Amino acid sequence: MLKFRSVAMLAGVTLLGVGCGGPEEMTQDKPVMTYEEFKAQAIADEGGFVVDGDIAVQGEAGLREFYDNHIVGDMGRQQDGLAVYYSGGDIKWSSTAARNITYCVSSSSFGSRYSTVVNAMNSATAAWEATANVNFIHSSSYDSNCTASQSGVVFDVRQTSTTSYLARAFFPNYSRSSRNILISTSAFGSISPWTLTGILRHELGHTLGFRHEHTRLSSTGCYEDSAWRALTSYDSSSVMHYPQCKGTQTGDLVLTSLDKSGARALYP
Repeated sequence: MLKFRSVAMLAGVTLLGVGCGGPEEMTQDKPVMTYEEFKAQAIADEGGFVVDGDIAVQGEAGLREFYDNHIVGDMGRQQDGLAVYYSGGDIKWSSTAARNITYCVSSSSFGSRYSTVVNAMNSATAAWEATANVNFIHSSSYDSNCTASQSGVVFDVRQTSTTSYLARAFFPNYSRSSRNILISTSAFGSISPWTLTGILRHELGHTLGFRHEHTRLSSTGCYEDSAWRALTSYDSSSVMHYPQCKGTQTGDLVLTSLDKSGARALYP
């Protein structure tokens, strides 16, 4: 999640010269930037880079693959709110895996903020669990050794000192080492009207496979790529929509009725 004050979108949020009608009008005949230009805008992060504001990619090979597939290529389905990451098929957890998404919260990296993060994760995961057939499980026995190499959980939650984002996440098809939610120290400051729980509701949406809602319309000014499939009609108030990209959710980031419908459609 990019900071609210970051009006100029960073790290791979490409503003393509496309039509401003419905999503079906979005086409791209050529990339608006070279790979070198794209890389220069990416946020350097542990083990790789962050693109689209809050999504990690694995190393420079992952950055190049993202550029080739989503900036140069056209792999998505441009249809008419929630949209799932689509690359030859929906990127999501299997029905069995979706019911057993375990995670740890690093007690050492968060220190005195540990309980705050545990409580925020509990509230944020509950929002998705209440509407979709998914189950997040806090495996607290791993919290004292909660690292990217901890194989006892599906993903880890750790603190980072970067100020390039408030938090960043991953998609279901990532390898274990890249399946982490990193929370910036800046997320514990003044981020009103957002809360840490709201930020995590957004990031957990990515972990379930949901894309940024603002990439569905070029008129948002924040078109990213077309690697998505629509689950509902476009929703400017979606928990997955950046407010600075002509979003209409002015309070905390919460699931809308369309978010809930889309989540149930993907995880019935």
